[in-house]
Amino acid sequence: MRILLDHCIDWKLKRYLSGHDVRSAQEMGWDRLRNGRLLTEASRQFDVFITVDRHLKDQQNLRTLPVTVIVRIAASNELSDLAPPCAGN
Repeated sequence: MRILLDHCIDWKLKRYLSGHDVRSAQEMGWDRLRNGRLLTEASRQFDVFITVDRHLKDQQNLRTLPVTVIVRIAASNELSDLAPPCAGN
């Protein structure tokens, strides 16, 4: 599965998603793309988009995108809060 991490996600989260092709928005050169444009680009090359932006659903019509959007609910966007509990962070 191809996964894109949003700008606000620590790229080190990739380490916890082994078995998948994971890239960050920065790696893709999409640092300046925001919301709709970023999602459009993501939908062309990725299966899943991971973000912590809880307001994304209010800003975009996610049902029309051909990419699955996962909003990770965490205390912060720090790796220690985003990594799975079993990861030992």
